Amino acid sequence: MTDAGLPHEWREILALELKAPYVKALQEIVAKERKEHTVYPPQSDVYNAFQLTSYKKVKVLLLGQDPYHDEGQAHGLAFSVRPGIKPPPSLRNILKELHHELGCRIPNNGCLEPWARQGVLLLNAFLTVRAHEPASHQGMGWERFTDAVIRKLSDRDEPLVFVHFGGFARKKSKLIDTDRHIVIESAHPSPLSAAKFFGSKPFSKINAALKQLGKDEIDWQLPDV
Repeated sequence: MTDAGLPHEWREILALELKAPYVKALQEIVAKERKEHTVYPPQSDVYNAFQLTSYKKVKVLLLGQDPYHDEGQAHGLAFSVRPGIKPPPSLRNILKELHHELGCRIPNNGCLEPWARQGVLLLNAFLTVRAHEPASHQGMGWERFTDAVIRKLSDRDEPLVFVHFGGFARKKSKLIDTDRHIVIESAHPSPLSAAKFFGSKPFSKINAALKQLGKDEIDWQLPDV
């Protein structure tokens, strides 16, 4: 594993972090995992969230936890799958909430790249996972790296909206300057907590917050492909 897929702008922002000894150790651990196990997403997709959403263009940070761990699902964007891949339960619940909340038509795919291109950084706390073993790459150093990303966004002069689905993401609020940025929290869209997620209207709240900050709202409608 390398950080070769990390765009130049993000590499500059995270320069000190990338020089830290734990990053080299993390890279070696993930490289060993890839030799001995199937690891998702493919190396070429690990930094997709950063490739699609530049540091300066981030308007919303939507934080996930683990990449999807079944074949073909993870492609480097939290909650997203590529066209042709059946949306997992959490993503199906996100699409249902969008339909009931904003009247968005449920698309024939679960690819969230259109959101990323509008400034929604779809960041997982852990950027890799062993196949069929959720949470298998926690504790390797990814969380330290993605915490640094959150801090760097919090340090930015231009305010943005941080979105936390569930208790894991909510703990990241301590990394954020809440006097300057807007934090929106709701239950996680997984089947275990979907009853609380449905009706929480997070996407309306995000757009209202963006409007408050003088930014363009997100068009949440995903196109058919």
